[in-house]
Amino acid sequence: MKFGLILSLLVVFVLCSCGGGAENLKEGTSAPNFSLPDAKGINYTLSSYRGKSPVVVYFYPKASTPGCTKEACGIRDSFAKFEQEGITILGISVDSKEKIGTFIQEQHLNFPLLSDETKEVSKRYGVLNSLGFDNRITFIVDKEGRIANIIRNVDVETHAEQVYQLASKLK
Repeated sequence: MKFGLILSLLVVFVLCSCGGGAENLKEGTSAPNFSLPDAKGINYTLSSYRGKSPVVVYFYPKASTPGCTKEACGIRDSFAKFEQEGITILGISVDSKEKIGTFIQEQHLNFPLLSDETKEVSKRYGVLNSLGFDNRITFIVDKEGRIANIIRNVDVETHAEQVYQLASKLK
């Protein structure tokens, strides 16, 4: 029991200390543009939403893991609210399109998840950690393409409601 607790704390420490905290970006600055494919190969470009809607860009470590599943399902279950307010949701990970497609099917997700297999977007956003995965960080981008909010300490239990509250103020 004691060993398991120590091991768990060590894993949390390593994951939290391995970089990728988006220190290179600040609220009020332009969000780096990107164009990434979803599981079906359809490209989504951040700048295409400029002047149209706020965009929640959330990076997550790995499809089908417990925390990522809880986070994605929270958004899925709240998606009607986002849609009604005209808020776009884009989830990004370094997973392959195939892994993302399986995750979407298994969890019945109703919003796009994008594949950053080259890790270029993750590097530009400063979220890639030393293990080669994205840290769980969310950017809320306003209609003008500026970063309105950065959430570095994401709570997967309350993430959907938190981003909804912040993004709905940007209409």
